[in-house]
Amino acid sequence: MLSYYSSLSAEVYDLDKPIGKSFGDVEFYKERLAGNEGRILEPATGTGRLLVPLLEDGLHIDGFDSSPEMLDICRAHCKERGLHPKLFEADMETFRIDVEYDAIILPAGTFQLLAGREQAIKALKNFRKHLAPGGRLLVDLYVPQGFEVDRPRTRTWQTKAGEVITLESKTVEVDWIKQYSVSHNRYEKWQGGKLIQTELERFPMRWYGVEEFKLLLGSQGFEDIIVSSNYEYGQYPKNAQHAVTFEAIAHI
Repeated sequence: MLSYYSSLSAEVYDLDKPIGKSFGDVEFYKERLAGNEGRILEPATGTGRLLVPLLEDGLHIDGFDSSPEMLDICRAHCKERGLHPKLFEADMETFRIDVEYDAIILPAGTFQLLAGREQAIKALKNFRKHLAPGGRLLVDLYVPQGFEVDRPRTRTWQTKAGEVITLESKTVEVDWIKQYSVSHNRYEKWQGGKLIQTELERFPMRWYGVEEFKLLLGSQGFEDIIVSSNYEYGQYPKNAQHAVTFEAIAHI
């Protein structure tokens, strides 16, 4: 069985997307959440790339992830900075917490990790259940670009300890009708020319059309949906390479 966001994957994520690294989203989410005095939730918070800057901005934000390895790194980053958010292990479709949030945020396409349509609908229902009346859901999505099936790509990172981590990623399946892809990722850690750790990961990803996702949100009790592109609030997408952000209000 292939792993999913295990130790090497989480280490690479932290090296590649360190705390505060922005694709335009850190500034955008700070602006959209400015003045929010209630609690905010970030599902799939990862190693804290966005969570930590929001906490440092004075927002009350909790986070969860399905990967304990990602959460361990996130907790270490928070501890280093004297931050003490509520962090817990859970899945988007099934998490339960006795809190009504003012906002739930899913930056950087994390919602698309739910490869099954039924999973996505369950997650949206669950988000709605955990939002206070009038609370906001903010979700970033991406349109797929240039699939090359069975053509591997390799990237390399160096750790602080001087080790080298390589990642070979290969798309093995694309279903244009059901709108998902599957990649296989091979992580290898090398020290002094010797392989000391390896990890295989199955990485699914689903995509949506803009109007399709608006309809999906509406069907799950969200309204007043605003679509933004390239982190410019209210700008309808014109470039398929830009992130698309949906902001919706939980129906009262």
